[in-house]
Amino acid sequence: MCKDCGCSLTDHHHHDIVQNPQLNDKKTLRVIHKILDKNDLEAAHNRQHFESHGVSAFNLMSSPGSGKTTLLEHLHQHTSLRYAVIEGDLETSRDADRLQAQGIAAYQIQTGSACHLDAFMVHGALHHLPLDNLDICFVENVGNLVCPASYDVGTHKNIVLVSVPEGDDKIEKYPVMFRRADLVLLTKCDLLPYFDFSVEEAREQVAKLNPNAVVLEVSVKQPETLVPVVDWLNSQIQ
Repeated sequence: MCKDCGCSLTDHHHHDIVQNPQLNDKKTLRVIHKILDKNDLEAAHNRQHFESHGVSAFNLMSSPGSGKTTLLEHLHQHTSLRYAVIEGDLETSRDADRLQAQGIAAYQIQTGSACHLDAFMVHGALHHLPLDNLDICFVENVGNLVCPASYDVGTHKNIVLVSVPEGDDKIEKYPVMFRRADLVLLTKCDLLPYFDFSVEEAREQVAKLNPNAVVLEVSVKQPETLVPVVDWLNSQIQ
């Protein structure tokens, strides 16, 4: 559990005793639920804010190094959709700098010690983006396969990435993240010949956890694989 959230409390309204002794304390649970409930209210406000500007918002979640920023760097070459990015990292503005170098509007949030973005952080960033001129706002969450899944940041859909070098076992190991995904991207698929990664097994694991999730295989080294991603985004636009 990080210092400012109930990371291991995956169900916001679950009051049963959990295995973590710290979370068995009723006072601790009340504080965590209060934090999450306030976050959910702010998330609803964020969605209204996006919708008032005609913007569709997508929360990108994954472990560090799965290719979130790289995907966003290359996506603009395959779509006329106008998008901006809210970046979340503990420190530095490197990811926002990379996107801005490609002419993509981006705003960096430095979370310090927090292992995820929350709705309040995202709300503060909204006022730094040209929402009236956008079709999409991507929220690139902090690289983490656990905590971001528990926090609604006010987006409309969730996109989860898992890369070939990570291994196909990550889906079953971190089920909460994948249960909440609308789109799962298997990234760095150009590396399939060099890693013990079964696309079929990955697809089966996602289907078991979340039958409604769409699964796509992508690689920025194979630009044609980004076309289905753009098609999916187009189908989700407000």
